[in-house]
Amino acid sequence: MGTPDFAVPAFEALRAATNDAYNIVAVYTRPPAKQGRGLQLTKSPVHQAAEAAGIQVFTPTRLKDKDELERFHALQPDLAVVVAYGMILPQDWLDTPTQGCWNIHASLLPRWRGAAPIQRALMAGDAETGVAIMQMAAGLDTGPVLLEKRIAIAADDTAQSLHDKLALLGGAAIGEALMADDLVPHEQPQDGVTYAEKIDKAEAKIDFSRSATTLDAHIRGLSPFPGAWFEANGKRVKVLAAKPIAANGTMATVAESGAIYCGEGALQLVTVQPAGKGAMTGADFLRGRGLVPAQKLDT
Repeated sequence: MGTPDFAVPAFEALRAATNDAYNIVAVYTRPPAKQGRGLQLTKSPVHQAAEAAGIQVFTPTRLKDKDELERFHALQPDLAVVVAYGMILPQDWLDTPTQGCWNIHASLLPRWRGAAPIQRALMAGDAETGVAIMQMAAGLDTGPVLLEKRIAIAADDTAQSLHDKLALLGGAAIGEALMADDLVPHEQPQDGVTYAEKIDKAEAKIDFSRSATTLDAHIRGLSPFPGAWFEANGKRVKVLAAKPIAANGTMATVAESGAIYCGEGALQLVTVQPAGKGAMTGADFLRGRGLVPAQKLDT
């Protein structure tokens, strides 16, 4: 059960594990959605991968419908693997597989339960993250952990690069968990629980009163989407990549080097995207937009 491209490596790992003892009886994913400028109905990445593999696909809009539950029962599943499905499984669904439901969660539980664990780990400046194979329970990411894989967060990781690393790690972890015969569920500790709330659009505006190091982590956590931004000459500018540098100056002014002074240090613009334009280097942006040293930016 999965929907976006993050779930595809897990699907492929499960498919690779298929043998006389295990096989995928069905794939559940969100219904096709309108995408692109033409708003054409587009099947999810998991839907496309399952169809290419010749596996039947179900796209229910409501899991509380009796007919949908009966169809799920009829599959007689031993195990359901859930990763970024996008729908909450009712208790009747959780109870149907004889071995329950396993979830691949992109954090080291109990840190960053919830919707945006990848972005929140980066924005908080975490040194490491990983994936957890969790036995699903009624609460929000509260079930016991069966398997955990850790990776360090690189200094230049963005939400996109970390997403891609964790998607592959999740695939490796679920393949290992499926083949293991000695998994022991560990209850999550009560200490260290944090929640990865959905990203609010208001969070994307850059607050130059914060330190450059903090803002670097914030920017990488929001890159490429929705993109952290500031205003220059009345127009919005997304910052896709920046580099903190040591500097002392008046907050939110442009330095001689083209960096922007922060509450502590300064941000050297590396890659930006002005409104209505494509991505460009910070140097090209500064030349083209007429920003000058000592100019105060809109805050």
